[in-house]
Amino acid sequence: MTPKTPTSLHCHTFSRAVALAAIAAALTLLAPPPPARAQTANDTVLDAREALRKRDKSRLAATRAAALAANHPLAMWADYWELGNRLAEAQQDELNAFYARWPGSYVEDRLRNDWLLELGRRRDWVNFRVEYPRFKLNDDREVSCYALLTRHLDGQDVLDDARAAWLAQRDADDGCALLASTLFEARRLGPEDAWRKTRLAVEANRVRMARQAAALLGDEVANTVGELSDNPQRYLTRKASTKDRGASELTALALIRSAANDPDVAATSMNERWAARLPAELSSWVWASIGKQAALKLSDGASDHFQRAELTRTGPVEVALPDDTLAWKLRAALRANGGAGRWQQVMQAVNAMSPTEQREPAWIYWKARALLALAGSSQEGGTLSAQAHELLASIANPLHFYGKLATEELGQPLVLPARPAPPSPEERSAAAQHPGLQRALLLIDVGLRNEGVREWNFSLFGMGERELLAAAQLACERQIWDRCINTSERTREQVDMEQRFPTPFRADVVARAREAGLDPAYVYGLIRQESRFVATARSAVGASGLMQLMPATAKWTARKLGIDYTQDRITDHGTNLRIGTGYLKLMLDSFDGSQAMAAAGYNAGPSRPRKWREGPSLDAAAWAENIPFTETRDYVKKVLSNATDYATLLSGQPQSLRARLGTAIGPHVGAPSPVERDLP
Repeated sequence: MTPKTPTSLHCHTFSRAVALAAIAAALTLLAPPPPARAQTANDTVLDAREALRKRDKSRLAATRAAALAANHPLAMWADYWELGNRLAEAQQDELNAFYARWPGSYVEDRLRNDWLLELGRRRDWVNFRVEYPRFKLNDDREVSCYALLTRHLDGQDVLDDARAAWLAQRDADDGCALLASTLFEARRLGPEDAWRKTRLAVEANRVRMARQAAALLGDEVANTVGELSDNPQRYLTRKASTKDRGASELTALALIRSAANDPDVAATSMNERWAARLPAELSSWVWASIGKQAALKLSDGASDHFQRAELTRTGPVEVALPDDTLAWKLRAALRANGGAGRWQQVMQAVNAMSPTEQREPAWIYWKARALLALAGSSQEGGTLSAQAHELLASIANPLHFYGKLATEELGQPLVLPARPAPPSPEERSAAAQHPGLQRALLLIDVGLRNEGVREWNFSLFGMGERELLAAAQLACERQIWDRCINTSERTREQVDMEQRFPTPFRADVVARAREAGLDPAYVYGLIRQESRFVATARSAVGASGLMQLMPATAKWTARKLGIDYTQDRITDHGTNLRIGTGYLKLMLDSFDGSQAMAAAGYNAGPSRPRKWREGPSLDAAAWAENIPFTETRDYVKKVLSNATDYATLLSGQPQSLRARLGTAIGPHVGAPSPVERDLP
């Protein structure tokens, strides 16, 4: 949304006379008509959106017709909503007519996505085969499964792609289930595939998907999977056995489900009965699952469970564990031995990951750290150190968390990329005249932000780096900060850090940060992650404003700090900043000045990082990597990486992420302060 007050942004400056002359015509298209007329025209589209929400078919048809008759620039959206609302009864010729009306647009591609799903459900493979090659974004997993099915029906070998798509499926959708059942009936997928899929689903607590996969093995198996998912301990006590492979698989599933509830209980069951009875590969999987669940609880014994997975009663065993389980094996190894780490286990975890996963900067970094740790006690220390430095050099990059850490590990300063040439007047004019970007800005202006973001992102598809910089600049100048940042972040070679890290509300942010005793760069890094500087942002759980304050937190903090506050002021950027920085300072003080723990507390609530800091004292990067919540783990890394970049931009001098992280994080020493006990 457009902020109500002027902002300060380090964006490119240009020759105003030349630039304005070049884009004046394009910007005219974006200028609103007289107020009363604009209100009436835009109301038609907004009424159409409201009719869709209410599923009012007659009202939706009428508003669609009115928008089309008025030739409203957003008429295609009303058209999309109306046809999409009755897609189950639509015919191909209606879709073809829609495509002809809006060729090359976002709504054409999105409706084609919806129609491909409908064709798959209808088993209309003739029209599906025609439509699928025209699907530009091709970003729907279920559609991809339907497409693989049509290739199989055409006699092509799709086994590897089909297995990968099915195993990666996160929801029990029709497309991937139909693909799997068809290949299973054709004996291309076998019982071992069905059991593996069921294990993955049970471990992820996706019971419906687990039953769907188990149904390939028979209805009785599917029903049993449902039963053991509901009460694994009862199943283990009353029905579990290892009399044959199927019974062993079901017992393993119950143990996996039990581990999710209580890994210690599952470990006891394995030690007392099942480890000696299960087939070696199933025993290994169960121990790894117990290790993962223990690692998620930051249990000191997690690494030991993973060691049990490597060596069963019959000797060493190799099982193709999921990448996510292996990631938790690595994290558990970082915490092992009182925080000193089991570096050989870190190496084993990374080396067992899929080739794609092994290329992730996080795992390259920790593998390099493992090599450096092992080099000290190895006769081949020089070789190991050289390998470690080669790995670190491969990811050293000031643009992301582990790239920064790798750079500093090599003893190099964090130097930001050289600023590219600003977009030329011609490039800026092309961005301003881009029909999709124009529609996106209009959608955002009239309050349809979600639709505007989707339209904007589609419009970026296929753009070169110079076009992306120009589009980002357009969003910056319109103060659509989330599109400014996200668009600029798509470039790989021409990196404009000041465009990626804008400083809206600069005077207020700096003043409120200093008033609270905070580093302005830290505040900027957090706001960038929280709201992307959208002052009116509101999350699904009710967090609001620049610093995404929860209503109860805002009220408590305002009372604590003596700030005059009413709930209707939560999105006022000045009020939001004052309360948000005050709360962040209280959080920081309660965590002994640790920016990593304060960021974790800001995202997940202060009670959680208090718990996460218990146990061994850890390297701060290892502590951040062990945060159990995926969202919070990612959040902490990004906030601190953001803050490091902002500190460089604000100071003009290279900064250190490692210094910002601190050296180690461990249990709090001394009694908690009253603020720490009360902090919401």
